[in-house]
Amino acid sequence: MEALVRGSEGRDYEVLGVLSHGEVEGLSRARALGVETRVLSRGVEEGEREALRALEAMGCEFLVLAGYMRVLSKDFVRKWRGRSVNIHPSLLPLYKGLDTHERVLRDGAKEHGCSVHWLSEGVDEGGVIGQRRLRVRSDHTVESLRLEVLAEEHVLLVDVVGGIAEKRRIER
Repeated sequence: MEALVRGSEGRDYEVLGVLSHGEVEGLSRARALGVETRVLSRGVEEGEREALRALEAMGCEFLVLAGYMRVLSKDFVRKWRGRSVNIHPSLLPLYKGLDTHERVLRDGAKEHGCSVHWLSEGVDEGGVIGQRRLRVRSDHTVESLRLEVLAEEHVLLVDVVGGIAEKRRIER
């Protein structure tokens, strides 16, 4: 979230709001940056209804899921098809789902990274838009690998969202 807000300067997008299912650090950071925030119900169905109302009230045209960590209903995904992306900490189609860093280290993978993909009905199955890669070192721990991938996620997400926003502006 913070990378997207800070990265929006001089780009064709603006972060209108940040939604979360709890009072997380990202909300405090968003507020400090002057971005509207909303805490949603933890219940899946009610949380989705609240999210849809909030997105409409904010005038949101494009949705970025980063750290959302919920499987969205098919109806929600259909409403946002082609207008929503998700960031995932692996080189999709490898390591879909949770615990990607642990699984990469356990498998002895030589390469890891992150992907931004279109939101789809299947978990981490939407078309990949962009990826950033890094070498897995023998001294990596789960935490050190997580932090390196997170740094790459920040760069990738700003680049992808900025590119999509620019394309949308040109097409109008």
